[in-house]
Amino acid sequence: MRHSRPLFRVLAIGLLAAAVLGTSGCKWFRKGSDLYAGSPETRPLEVPPDLDRPDTSTAMALPETGSVTRSGTAAAGSPAPNGFAVAGERDEVFARVGEVLAATEGLTVVNRAQLLGTYDVDYGNTKFLVRVTKTDTGAYVAAVDPRGLPAGGEAPQRLIAALKAALAP
Repeated sequence: MRHSRPLFRVLAIGLLAAAVLGTSGCKWFRKGSDLYAGSPETRPLEVPPDLDRPDTSTAMALPETGSVTRSGTAAAGSPAPNGFAVAGERDEVFARVGEVLAATEGLTVVNRAQLLGTYDVDYGNTKFLVRVTKTDTGAYVAAVDPRGLPAGGEAPQRLIAALKAALAP
């Protein structure tokens, strides 16, 4: 029994030394990466594969509007721009357009937005916008649909003709 005591001591010291070396951060027992050694701000960003490039599926899609023929006139399916230019400041022209719209029989001004320069009107069972925009030489009055495209149909063209007759010098 006397010989087992030194063996037990040697084993205990060996286990203690292994435990100290294992927990002390010895490089032999530690797995590490220089990638994560720096601060979190300097680590590279991991991006999923489908998010690293922009979506280009509609990059070459042509718009659904009408085309222009070689002579420069609008194609038969596209609405012709219906508007006219007026001399004067945009706010003054906007107020004058409002007066003419209020006097127009059968027309209802649903809403007006002076900052946008638009009147939302209901005329001849057609709903569209009358827009007044600033130009280099004054203002431009036009009938447009809610998407900003020229409003098609008889009612917008009749109203623009009436506005042009009332506002033109």
